Amino acid sequence: MKRILTGDRPTGKLHLGHYVGSLKNRLRLQDEFEVYLLVADLHALTTNTDTRSLKQNIKDLVLDQLAVGIDPKKVTFCVQSQIPEDQELAVVFSMLVSKPRLERIPTLKEVMRDLKIETASLGLLSYPVLQAADILMVKANLVPVGKDQASHIELTREVAQKFNSTYKETFPVPEALIPKDISTLPGIDGRQKMSKSLNNAIFLSDDEEIVREKVMKMYTDPTRIHSTDPGHVEGNLLFIYHDAFNENRIAVEELKRRYQEGKVGDVEVKEKLASALNKFLGPIRTRRRRLEKETGLVEKILEEGTKKTRAQAKKTLQEAKAAMNLV
Repeated sequence: MKRILTGDRPTGKLHLGHYVGSLKNRLRLQDEFEVYLLVADLHALTTNTDTRSLKQNIKDLVLDQLAVGIDPKKVTFCVQSQIPEDQELAVVFSMLVSKPRLERIPTLKEVMRDLKIETASLGLLSYPVLQAADILMVKANLVPVGKDQASHIELTREVAQKFNSTYKETFPVPEALIPKDISTLPGIDGRQKMSKSLNNAIFLSDDEEIVREKVMKMYTDPTRIHSTDPGHVEGNLLFIYHDAFNENRIAVEELKRRYQEGKVGDVEVKEKLASALNKFLGPIRTRRRRLEKETGLVEKILEEGTKKTRAQAKKTLQEAKAAMNLV
């Protein structure tokens, strides 16, 4: 069975954008592959060195994934900072990558621009090197990523190939797994991407009233002045969400027809969207509340998964050091 590593930075609770962009795919992958889910707490420090909420963020990250149906019996959860072999492997890999190569990573410029960072820290610049170590420490064959992260996996492939050619065939050359049916969910303000930092997200743990309030504030067709005006469906935020989460396809198509004919107002479209979202989120909220009451559950899952991952990382590091004549 092929092995996968993927993960998240623990920066807070997960939202609908995470579900569309990664969690929905993970539910499928956990039945097809050997999956490692990394809690990338060291990566979180690259853009925020305040660790006061880190423990709660880690717990929320795991709870949200369990709540949507990720099964700890099928996947291995692990905490990055608790695997020192990962960091040692990153030091070794850093000898194989030049500074100009890291500066060419497209997402580096995007992160610096979005967060208004003038000069990248060494940690942010070398983020892809540690990511390569994350992937290769468990000898993952596949890495599920969006198109925007494909350049990181290309660097990991280069690192594996250079190590293998310089020393000894030690690492698999992993491939990016870019699902064709995964897309980016826009934020409720109409921006291109849903994000905690942009305050435009509907969280998986939001209660019914909060979901409704957020939906009623959603950006919609700016060319439509009155409810009797013909509206645009294509690219309309409300219908993007209906298509993603409303299971009643017949009702959605009827709503689109009426909207295009100027026979339904935005309020009704939003009310029906709020109902559809709450129907989708209801079981997730219920499971999350139940899991939260299980004292020590998250801690046990992380402890057992990290122990298993570290055993694999130790073995990998020993092989790499032997190949380099360091042992």
